[in-house]
Formats: sequence, structure tokens, C-alpha cells
Amino acid sequence: MSKELAKTYDPKQIEEKMYEKWCENKYFHAEVDRSKKPFTTVMPPPNITGKLHMGHALDNTLQDILIRYKRMEGYNALWIPGTDHAAISTEVKVTNQLKEEGIDKKELGREGFLERTWQWKEEYAGTIENQLKKLGISCDWDRERFTMDEGCSKAVEEVFISLYEKGYIYKGSRIINWCPKCKTSLSDAEVEHEDQDGHFWHIKYPIAGTDRFLEIATTRPETLLGDTAIAVHPDDERYKDIVGKMAILPLVNREIPIVADYYVDKEFGTGAVKITPAHDPNDFEVGKRHNLPEINIMNDDATINEKGGKYAGMDRYEARKAIVADLDEQGYLVKVVPHMHAVGTHDRCGTTVEPLIKQQWFVKMDELAKPAINALKTGELRFVPERFDKIYLHWLENIKDWCISRQIWWGHRIPAYYCDECGEFVVAREMPEKCPHCGCTHFTQDEDTLDTWFSSALWPFSTLGWPDKTEDLDYFYPTDVLVTGYDIIFFWVIRMVFSGYAHTGKAPFNTVLIHGLVRDSQGRKMSKSLGNGIDPLEIIDQYGADALRLTLITGNAPGNDMRFYNERVEASRNFANKVWNASRFILMNMKENVVEKPEDALLTPADRWILSAVNTLAKDVTENMDKFELGIAVQKVYDFIWDEFCDWYVELAKYRIWHAEEDQAAANCVLWVLKTVLGQALKLLHPFMPFITEEIYLALVPEEESLMMSSWPVYKEEWNFPADENVMEHIKAITKGIRNVRAEMDVPNSRKTKVYVVCQDEALCNGIEGMTESVKPLMNANEIIIEQTKEGVADNAVSVVVPDAVVYLPLEDLVDFEQELERLKKEEDRLNKEIKRAEGMLANERFVSKAPADKVQAERDKLEKYTEMLAQVKERMEGLGK
Repeated sequence: MSKELAKTYDPKQIEEKMYEKWCENKYFHAEVDRSKKPFTTVMPPPNITGKLHMGHALDNTLQDILIRYKRMEGYNALWIPGTDHAAISTEVKVTNQLKEEGIDKKELGREGFLERTWQWKEEYAGTIENQLKKLGISCDWDRERFTMDEGCSKAVEEVFISLYEKGYIYKGSRIINWCPKCKTSLSDAEVEHEDQDGHFWHIKYPIAGTDRFLEIATTRPETLLGDTAIAVHPDDERYKDIVGKMAILPLVNREIPIVADYYVDKEFGTGAVKITPAHDPNDFEVGKRHNLPEINIMNDDATINEKGGKYAGMDRYEARKAIVADLDEQGYLVKVVPHMHAVGTHDRCGTTVEPLIKQQWFVKMDELAKPAINALKTGELRFVPERFDKIYLHWLENIKDWCISRQIWWGHRIPAYYCDECGEFVVAREMPEKCPHCGCTHFTQDEDTLDTWFSSALWPFSTLGWPDKTEDLDYFYPTDVLVTGYDIIFFWVIRMVFSGYAHTGKAPFNTVLIHGLVRDSQGRKMSKSLGNGIDPLEIIDQYGADALRLTLITGNAPGNDMRFYNERVEASRNFANKVWNASRFILMNMKENVVEKPEDALLTPADRWILSAVNTLAKDVTENMDKFELGIAVQKVYDFIWDEFCDWYVELAKYRIWHAEEDQAAANCVLWVLKTVLGQALKLLHPFMPFITEEIYLALVPEEESLMMSSWPVYKEEWNFPADENVMEHIKAITKGIRNVRAEMDVPNSRKTKVYVVCQDEALCNGIEGMTESVKPLMNANEIIIEQTKEGVADNAVSVVVPDAVVYLPLEDLVDFEQELERLKKEEDRLNKEIKRAEGMLANERFVSKAPADKVQAERDKLEKYTEMLAQVKERMEGLGK
């Protein structure tokens, strides 16, 4: 027997208790089960740097929809959750927290700082977990991981040592991106390029022993302190005679060679460029080709070092002003030209990045990138939508060696040990007992930690036990789908793919589902600076998790950004209320009734229509889900429940329910259909709105354990009723046509009419005739007469034309002639008076010439409107025969 639902839907009374029940019953947990096919996905681990934002809510909602769908389809569905240690970001947060307490992290020392950071991790990882639970996500909490837990750390160490032993990891001095604020190296992926207003400073470099000058242009004049050459194109006729000569470095008076190199674009500017190998990646390569010295003129905090002479100790921008002033004073500055150019900034702190030569650890990428490129070309990997293939390939095909070392404390420490005696290093799992070079027994571990992406690149397999050969790894890996935003394709996705091939021989997943950003109502990116961020928990508290989830997925297309505003959430909540109220009506009428499957002969065309409609819906939604068209899928479910089921079938069902005493079999039949179709619809809606669907389903089918553990609806040929769908579509068209006519004629709802339906299709006629009693209330009809000809229909009947039929409504049924004539007569008199008044006003010369133009025009508009209305009234009176 079914249960009764509360009068109103209150998410707060349902969601928390239900989630606890799901967790207690281990519905989200998956173990190896060889009798089932696995479906695996891993959560992009949120950083432990704060609360989740709306982008996280979208990302996890999409994943939850997929995992719930696959679980209901019968897959052994595993979704692994976890968090990322977010090396630099977390270190900055903890350092700032310490500053607020008046503590310098250096005072704490490395161990003390790490202890404090682990405390931070425990607090924020717990907060993130609770937020995700509020959203209703069904990940396997028993398998929750952290990128610095014991298993992930073991995997990181194994990968580093393996790549080093194979020659893919090396230590060397190269140009890297340096953040002067965080005082650490960065990979190219961590540098955001933004357009900034700047200048080209044109500077003259004298040619030694001549009275000639070379003019160069630079956006960073402070770096001339580290210039070690001027380069020109080998084929540039203007400069062939001076290649090999020396130029004099302005202000410094150091002689530097003039070299020929194909790097120079002879068509750009003057065709001569300054070469500063220690402060520009391209210049670094030129310097290597010409054996030029590398002069680093900058400290780690971007102040000028002791090699900068009189400028030593100045900030880079302070030095720039001083150098430009001195160049101008000494006659070296030719001109200054405004120039907009892309400047690299650290994506975490926004500081302008400085290219510097540093000793760092690198991963050679050329060979590692090849399988990742090939994976897309062979179809082992695909992006949804496909347009993101280009971004992926462009990055991989132009990839540079990856700088993986960071000068911070929080993160995986590099497993390299330096001999205290000879300085040579050993890469090992633990500190060596004896130096292989000099025999010394004292070592110091490398101070640097690894780029945070080094560990998250291993996420799909490290979370399943790799490098150990676990049963989980064998069964659940490779994973199936990765869901992530387009903003981290090269940060994370690419690194997971080449790492998967390098360490497991397989792509870590076969599909990458890309989603866009959640923007505000004006289309702006949500950010702290704009103050336009929306807290998902506040929305959940106000409207419920289901309303938030439905809002995030409705209209959402893979790869596209979406706009978020509260009116959309209110519409989602209204839909939840609609589902609740319709379900409550059905359950109230099922109470005390044993609802059994009726004989097929008792099913009406409406019953067969709704069964056929939900059957088709199951097929269509499944196809959309399999194509990752989740926004289209939910829209179809939404439209079916609101329109077809609630607004049509439930209304049609009321007649048989309310006449149950007269025909119990008919009542049982319609209740069975209501229960069956509602059950199917709830299943299709469940991945999107899990809480409300579970609550209703367990009231509807109390003998079942959980909706989320039930089977996904599949298409049944025995529920395919095209003829009845045709009948119902005609009934809907007839009903809408009648409602439109009544609205146009302002017929009160209390006034019932005869409805004549004239059609020549015998099957259609029979179908409509079989439903006349049910549809009378919808059409405001006191009688529905089905005819094959118009004979017997009054001449003055109003007609409604629909496909394959014409509907007639006798005019006398729609209108009380005497009453309507009296009303129209009064309206005629009123309009005549208004017209006379307006004509009088416009005939008054003083009014027309003296009154404001807009007031005169308003009177003209009124006259035109009243004249049109009077013509309509007279036409209506003539139609009534007067």
C-alpha cells in the first residue's frame, strides 16, 4: 500500500536524512564484481584552498548524473572522490593565515609549517566533503583520496624514479617562469597571458670603432643590463658588413658581439634585436647556438642584483624608470612608442612572471607526448564536443619540456639526495647509505617539491592502487569518462593522458566531457573582484539541492558557458512542486486501493497514449544520455512530466477516479497507469533530481529498497501505440483550439457547450468517441458528438480546424444573445461618446496649437483606437443577427 506525501514539498525535511540513508546502505560503494561491467569515473579533485564554488557544483552535478544513470543501467558504477593538495595555492593561503597571526613561516621551519598545513587540509577537505554531500553526489566515500596520501605519494615517487631512470627527467639550467611574489618556478600552463598597456623603447647601440648605431626596440629596457649580443638575420643586406663586430652596451659600456641568427625577423622593426639569454626563452636558445654568456641581473624577488651596478637593489620597475631616464639623458633613447602586448602572470597570485635562468628539474616531453597525440587520432580518446580536439593537439604538438620543481615546502618532496661532500645527487626511494661518487655517508634531500600537476596527472590510476597490481586496477581501469572544464585541458587532461600511456600503457579514460563556465546573469565570469560569486550552499538552503541541480543542467550543452540567476532556480523549484503535487494527488487516490495491472482491453486510448509516450521518452532520453546531451535529456523529461503527464493525462484521469464507485475496474485501470507512468518518469528524472524522486518513488512503491538501485527504463515494443498517440494528439489539438476560441470570445468557464467533431477517419472517430467522458471537463463540454458529416450542425456555429477534423461550437452555447447584445449596446454607446469627445478636442484649434505635441498625439491615438473598437463591436452585433 502506498504512503501519503506531506502537503508541501520541503527539501530541508528530506535531503539530509535521505543522504545519510544512502551512505549507511552503501549504495554508492562499488567492489570488484566480475559478473557486472564496470563504469568508472574519477572526480577532478577540488583544491583544499577554500569552499566550493558554482563551477564545482556544475562539474559534480554532471558527474553525478552520469554515475546514477550508469548505476541504474546495471553497471558496477564507481566514482572516486578526493581532493588536491594544490601546492602553491595552499602554501600562499597558510602563509597569509600565519601573517595575520604575526608569524613568519620561516620562524616555524619546514616541519612546523607542514604540520600547520596538514591542519588546514583536515579542516578544508572536511568542508568540501560536506558541501558535496549537500549537493547529493553519489561518489564512493569509502574510497576518498588525497593527492598527498600514502598511496598517491608512493605512486608519485615511483613515477619520478622511473622517468629519471629512463632519462625523461633531468636537472639543468634553463629559462623558466619565475614568480617573484611566490618565489617559485612555474610551468607554462600556470602562466596566464593578459594584454597590458606597455611601450616599445627604441634604443641606440653604438658599433665599436665606428660612428654607426644599431637601433633596437624592447618592452623590457631593464634587461639590457644582461644583454650579451645583438642579433641580425644572416640574409639581411643592411647588416652583413657588421656581423662579427662588437657593439657597445649603453650605460654599461660592455662590448657585446653582433651575431647572425635565423631567429631574427628581418621584416619586423629594424631587423636587429638585443639578446639577453638569462631573461628570455628565445634569447636563451640563441645564446646556446652562439656560446654567449648568460648574465642574470635579477634576484628572486625581482630586484636588480649586484651585477646591475648603480641599479642594484632597485625593484625591476623602479630600475626600468631609472634606466630609461639615463638612456634619454645620455642620448641613447630614440623614441618611446605605446604598445599593447601579452604579459605572462601567475595564475594563482596575478604577479607578472619573470623569465629567469634557474637550476630546475624538467621532464622531457617530446617522446611522452607522442602516444597522447596518437590516442586522439586513432579514436582511443575523444572529446565531447569535438572542437576541443584542436586545443588538445595544439598544446601537445608544441609542447616544451615540463618544469616540475617548485621552491615551496607544501607538496611531494623531490626524491633526490645530495652528497654533503662532493655535491653529486642520487635519485632514490630513501636516503642512500653511501655516495657512489666519493663514498661519503652524509646526504641532504633536495629542498624542492613537485608541481602539483605531477601528482594529479596520476589520479586515474594512483587512486586504484597503482603502482601495485591491485584487483581494483585490473577491473576498474581504464576509467570511462572524465568530466572537466575547458579551462584545464592542458593543465590536467593532457598530463593524465601521457602519464596513463607512460605508466600503464593505456589511455586513462576513453571520453573527456568538457563543460563551460558558470557565469552571472550578465554573462560575466564569477570572481571575488567582481563580487558576483554565488554560493551553491546558499542556493541549496533556499531552494533545495534538486532545484540547483536542475538549474545547472537545464539548457546546458557540452563545452558551452551558462548563465546563472535566481529566477531560473525558482522555475526549477516550481517544477519540483509540480511533480510533488501531481504525485501527491495520485498517491491520495491510490490509498486504500490495491492497484493491479488491468486487462489490455480496459486500457483507453489515453492510457495507451501515455504509456506509449513514456516508452518513447525512455528511448529518446537514453540516446541523449549516451551522447552526453544531458541538457537535452532533462528538457525532454521536464516537458513530458509537466505537459504530457500533469497537464493532460492526470486531468484526463480524474473522471475515472472520481467515478470509481460506478466503475471500479476503470478506476483501477487508470490508477495503475498513473502509478506505472509516474514510476517510469521518476526513474528518468532521478539522475537529475535524486532527492525528490527518491522520496516520491518510495511512497509510490514502498516495497522497493531505493529508486537509485532500481532499473533504468528501457523501450518495450508492447507499449508502442502509434494509433492511440495519433488520437490523443488530435484531442489535444481540439482542446487547445476550443480553449483559444473561448478565450477570444471571453466565454466564462461556467458556460458549457456542445462540441461537434466532424472527421472521416473511422479509427480517429472511434478513438475520440471512446474518450468523450474523460475529455468533457477539459473542453468545457456538456456533450461531445462525433459525426462524419456537418449535417445537424447549426449554420452559425464557430469552427475550429485541426488536422483531419473540424470542430464546431454552436454560437448559442457560447453566447447568451440577449445579455451579449445588451453588453455590446452599452459598449457601443461608451465608444461613441469617447469618439465624440476626442473629435471635439481635435477640432479645437486652441488645443491643437497650444497643447504639448505629445498630448495632441495621444488624443489622435485614442480616436483611432476607439474607432477600431467601435467597428469590432458593430461587426459582433451584426454576427448576432442584429
